[in-house]
Amino acid sequence: MSVTEIQVVSFGYLHGAPPEATLVLDLRRHFRDPHVDPALRHQTAHDMPVRQAVMATPGIRELIVSAALLADAYDAGPTTAPLTIAVGCAGGRHRAPTVAMTLAQRLAKTGAPVRLTHRDLDKPVINR
Repeated sequence: MSVTEIQVVSFGYLHGAPPEATLVLDLRRHFRDPHVDPALRHQTAHDMPVRQAVMATPGIRELIVSAALLADAYDAGPTTAPLTIAVGCAGGRHRAPTVAMTLAQRLAKTGAPVRLTHRDLDKPVINR
């Protein structure tokens, strides 16, 4: 393994600029937002209904598989640099943390040292 650590960070664009990262996955425009469902709006990725809604979104599972393959490609490189994958959505409470959790779990199964952080998961809902 070439990377010393993989850090997966979820965040919300409405809470500030993306964190510095090797790869940034922007989920805002291409994937359904659970925020639009009043039943899910005040829940987070800590809640099973949110995770189920996000994971049922067409294309999400393929994105996670592709991101894991990208991590493998970086790992195949000749240096031992840390790899940071930032996953962002609008508010950082639904899509991004769900995808980040799932991606981190998948990467950890390969034996990679993975650290997962959620920058904005516990911040208040942004009315939009």
